[in-house]
Amino acid sequence: MTQADDERTAGGLLGKAVGKAKAAAGALTGNDELAREGRLQQAQSEAGVEAAAAGREADVKQADADTRRREAENDVERQRLQHEVAEELSRRRIEEDRRSADSAAAQQAQAERAQAEQRREAERTQAEQSVHQAEQAQVGATQEALDLKRAARQAEQRADQIDPKEQS
Repeated sequence: MTQADDERTAGGLLGKAVGKAKAAAGALTGNDELAREGRLQQAQSEAGVEAAAAGREADVKQADADTRRREAENDVERQRLQHEVAEELSRRRIEEDRRSADSAAAQQAQAERAQAEQRREAERTQAEQSVHQAEQAQVGATQEALDLKRAARQAEQRADQIDPKEQS
């Protein structure tokens, strides 16, 4: 194990540049170990850059997936709320229709009661008129009977005055 294996190497673009410099210095000086270390650092830096890019890409994909999941959840919630609102509107319409039908039935019943009361009143008035007419007819008949009795008595009195013998 060399001292280079124990050292931490810089990553990213700086690590890549340092790796290139080490590889070039090792090649110029004939130090294969330094050249190899430079190439390794360069490869490690490239892998780090690729890993960071892959991590960023994964983060973007995860963010996109999270966004789509939230959008799907929002769609489900929106649909649930739309159904809930539709059910509430339907319930209100049914209740309003019931109240309207009850009101119409109550108005119809009131109108029928009023018509029945008018018929009863008309029948009562007609009955009273019939009774009054009957009473008038009875009074007339009674008066006529009295007039006839009076006329009969007067006729008897005249007959008695003409022929007093027939009085018995």
